[in-house]
Amino acid sequence: MRNSIYFRNFLSTALIVFLSFTILGGLSTTLNYRLSTSEKKETMSSTLQETALYVITQHVYYGVELGDLNLSMWMAMISGVSGFDLLLTDADGVVCACSDRDFKHLGKTIPAQAVSAVTTDIAAVTVTTLGQIYAQRRQVTGAPLGMNAGGDTVIFGYLFVSSDSAAYRQTWRHFSGVFALIALNVLALTFIISYMTTKKQAEPLNEMAGAARRFAHGEFSTRVEDQGRCDEIGQLTQAFNAMADSLERSETLRREFVANLSHELKTPMTVVAGFAEGILDGTIPPENEMRYLSVISSETRRLTRLVNSLLDISTLKTSGDNAILENSFDVSEVVRLALLSLDGKIEERQLGVIAELPEEPILTRGDKDSITQVVYNLIDNAIKFSTPGGEIKAQLWKQGGRAYVSIVNRGETIPSDELPYIFDRFHKADKSRSANRDGVGLGLYIVKTILDTHKEDIFVTSRAGVTKFVFTLTIA
Repeated sequence: MRNSIYFRNFLSTALIVFLSFTILGGLSTTLNYRLSTSEKKETMSSTLQETALYVITQHVYYGVELGDLNLSMWMAMISGVSGFDLLLTDADGVVCACSDRDFKHLGKTIPAQAVSAVTTDIAAVTVTTLGQIYAQRRQVTGAPLGMNAGGDTVIFGYLFVSSDSAAYRQTWRHFSGVFALIALNVLALTFIISYMTTKKQAEPLNEMAGAARRFAHGEFSTRVEDQGRCDEIGQLTQAFNAMADSLERSETLRREFVANLSHELKTPMTVVAGFAEGILDGTIPPENEMRYLSVISSETRRLTRLVNSLLDISTLKTSGDNAILENSFDVSEVVRLALLSLDGKIEERQLGVIAELPEEPILTRGDKDSITQVVYNLIDNAIKFSTPGGEIKAQLWKQGGRAYVSIVNRGETIPSDELPYIFDRFHKADKSRSANRDGVGLGLYIVKTILDTHKEDIFVTSRAGVTKFVFTLTIA
């Protein structure tokens, strides 16, 4: 489970979401806390200044005593609006008026240290109990109250404004708790969706892994179900199935190749072994030994041709395409030399030859020896399956940057249902070809392999006894 791709993907997504929420929540909470604290301090400072101005005005200009009940009532009203607690003291720090309705702070004395701090740093906010006047530490700011007497400022009292910091912190803890609850719910939902999504994405991969294991055990019909996805997983599924199709075709061809090769080898080897044993044990009369030795020699040569053809195919499969296409040669000369080299077979079958070849050279790209073998095999094939006394035709022309070579013979028509398999290995099942004992069923396969290596095309038609092979070459 821990090594699965969907678990790692899920874990990565969960970690990213968790870190994102943690960083975002921390920054948001910190910034909002600082902003609210700053706003609160400004509000406390504004309340301090406005209240101090009011008290100074009432005391200096209207002669209202600091302990007057009206001042306490007015401070209580200010406290109800702002939420702050207010204390008014005389010059010695004794509380004369306060904003609480039961006046429990009246008569208490503010410590000299707090009074001195207010005098030296007006409107500074500190966290203190003001000498145990408050049961819990509070945010406190204060200012001296003074009047002008003979050019000097005489301090007649002090004003303190405080706020319950514990309640404020409790509010923020509540806010943080709500944010954390929302974040946890979102994280849980994200984790569930991420887990389900990644697991769903990994299912085709698990199926492919299972299919690959079945392939390793020889189950080449195994396929991965295509669910019609258009993403990378869908493309991988299609590629996997295409690979599976290719492997199955390759395995089928391999089995057919082994079966056909076994058949091709078995027949001549049986003939050779049977006739050789017949000669050795005297079953075959001495006067017939030369005839059967001739058959043994013929079958041995056929085995040699089969082995050589297989070696040629192996060489073609391993040759480099780019190196082949760097060479050029005159294809007209190749066709002429192939006709001359097969002149003996042509006369033996009493065939007429029509060669429609241009007088000027036609230079094409490719390996000269390989294309010579293509032309030789096609002409040799045409000779074998031509009606005795008939004719074969070799044509060469240029069209659209390519050279076209055509070999035509007259003989039996190749059935249309066998034409698609004419270039397969050991394809000699049709009646028009099976009677011939000289071939090994690899000539046309070698032709197709050579032309595929050259990235060229070959076509075949057979109608009304006329069979025509046409292949292309690229003009140099």
